[in-house]
Amino acid sequence: MFISFEGIDGSGKGTQVELFLDYLERNGVDFVYVREPGGTPIGELIRNILLSSQNMISKTELLLFLASRAQLVETVIKPALAQNKTIVADRFADSSVAYQGFARGLGVETVKRLNDFATGGLKPDLTFYIDVPVAVALSRKKHFDRIESEGEEFLNKVRQGYLELLKDEPERFVLINGIADELTVHRFIVEEFEKRRKK
Repeated sequence: MFISFEGIDGSGKGTQVELFLDYLERNGVDFVYVREPGGTPIGELIRNILLSSQNMISKTELLLFLASRAQLVETVIKPALAQNKTIVADRFADSSVAYQGFARGLGVETVKRLNDFATGGLKPDLTFYIDVPVAVALSRKKHFDRIESEGEEFLNKVRQGYLELLKDEPERFVLINGIADELTVHRFIVEEFEKRRKK
């Protein structure tokens, strides 16, 4: 199974990824963890450029994300799926739709087509979207990278982009209330994962 975690910065996504990975390890599930951007030597170099470079135009940002994603899919995700491993991704293609397609205004359909090119049409089987109000997310952050520092208006657009994606693919997305306490959220994620795994 290919599982991704999505959410605006400060949603608690990273914490839930860690708890979920611990759960998989304790229960003997053979998994591979990846993060975006990054996950490969080339991807990590791209990550450094994306999160630290100033004056980057939106098209450059998108194309760098896509380059990192293409490398990740071909060299890590597809081989792992071929070996029947569970993939856990901290962000995947939906992030580009929400951040660059919707919030940056590059066009949702344009970004979806480019994602399909970069990934060969690969999508997660299950996507956990952790939703929190932007004000809450910002209050949780102490350090901001280039994209995180865009501010409240930008992140509200990103959040709206994710919610539109949920409407389009309700069978793949699981909406999670990120305001709930960490363990409550974690238990809900595990329950959803186990339900899907048993199908």
